Amino acid sequence: MVIAIDGPAGAGKSTVARMAAETLGFTYLDSGAMYRCVALTCLEWGADPEQSGEATSTAESIEISFEDEEVLVDGVPVTDEIRSAEVSEAASRVAVHPGVRAAMVTEQRRLIEAGDYIAEGRDIGTVVSPESPLKVFLTASAEVRARRRAEQTGGDPREILISQMERDKRDSEREHGALMAADDAIEVDTSELSLDQVVTKVAELARERGIA
Repeated sequence: MVIAIDGPAGAGKSTVARMAAETLGFTYLDSGAMYRCVALTCLEWGADPEQSGEATSTAESIEISFEDEEVLVDGVPVTDEIRSAEVSEAASRVAVHPGVRAAMVTEQRRLIEAGDYIAEGRDIGTVVSPESPLKVFLTASAEVRARRRAEQTGGDPREILISQMERDKRDSEREHGALMAADDAIEVDTSELSLDQVVTKVAELARERGIA
């Protein structure tokens, strides 16, 4: 079983999902990290993230796992490496390829079937697990999301805002796994909410539905 948390970059999905999982006793599944792993490997192997065949072959050739707080590719920790700006940009590009998404969705479903997870991404509630009993779509203003990402990476907020708007456009318009809220998702705008308030909201929704 899975609680699905979707939304654009900078809306707080990763931190909220991680903390909510701890609060509810679920396992945190970082789907975005999986695409970042594919992107990182493409960059390391010299594969072109823009080329569907190369990106798909890369996705199908690696094993991604989660152990404690670490993300691993073929058993090697890459938790810090996948958070760089270069990898973030490449991740958005590899994620548009149907073959890459198919490989990642298959793996995500396998994990979900094995236990209780809170999974975050852009298409958890629409593609990966449309039968999820609770779907939350986190949003925030573009400016707030850019500021948050700048605080995380130390980058320039203006440059991040421009890059983020381009990424949002790509993510929303891609043919497979486009960024959108499921019809039965509950939208939560995090712009004016603290992290604890958002986590509390997710936990309350789960308890109201009797799934935690």
